[in-house]
Amino acid sequence: MAKMTLDELVSQLTKAFGDSLEAVVLYGSAAAGEHIPKRSDYNVLVIVRELGLAELEREAAIARAWGEAGNPPPLTLTAAEWRGSSDIFPMEYSDVLERHRVLYGTPPFDGVSVRPHDLRLQLEHEAMGKLLALRQGVLAAGGDRKRQVELLGASLSTFMVIFRALLRYHGESPPLDYERRIDAVSKKTGMNGAPFARVVRHHRGSEPLPEREVQEVLAGYLAGAHALVDYLDRLETK
Repeated sequence: MAKMTLDELVSQLTKAFGDSLEAVVLYGSAAAGEHIPKRSDYNVLVIVRELGLAELEREAAIARAWGEAGNPPPLTLTAAEWRGSSDIFPMEYSDVLERHRVLYGTPPFDGVSVRPHDLRLQLEHEAMGKLLALRQGVLAAGGDRKRQVELLGASLSTFMVIFRALLRYHGESPPLDYERRIDAVSKKTGMNGAPFARVVRHHRGSEPLPEREVQEVLAGYLAGAHALVDYLDRLETK
């Protein structure tokens, strides 16, 4: 079965929402020309005038087909929600505003911005939440090295999102390469990025993590996450 394309997605959204559809926006790596086939997905923002149960049910079938193509469900908001939520989702808005391509409708970016204060608060919230989740994961693993490796791998993508937002907070363009991104964040925060880079190499398959190294890497990973939280807690909005 052929997978749904972006053009097909837009066409079906237009039929489902009619005049209520205001904009369809591709954002993230694909919008920046960084899409990697079979490894990256397409993130899509859909903005409509009204969004009740009837509208969601019409979109549901489209979202299922879009998901079968390996993509997350479209991020669907009303125009009022989109214009009023940058303060509570600043990391997500930063990603959309920096890397986007309008596929349909009028560009919905006039008057929408992210305040550094809001971005710092969400950064600290996300980093602290990830640190707590890591600690809980260690408790659940109970010394099982295989489960600890799985815990490290599962947490990596979230930390890369946090690192990307942190560099944006400082007005820098985040490197696409994970190890370069880790190095840039390490220089900003003073954290030891080596354990994170080690997990990246394991995740890529270029340097699998042997059991004898797991405890040391995990300890450094936890210490780095704690240092990140401490840095963000002390960080003053410029």
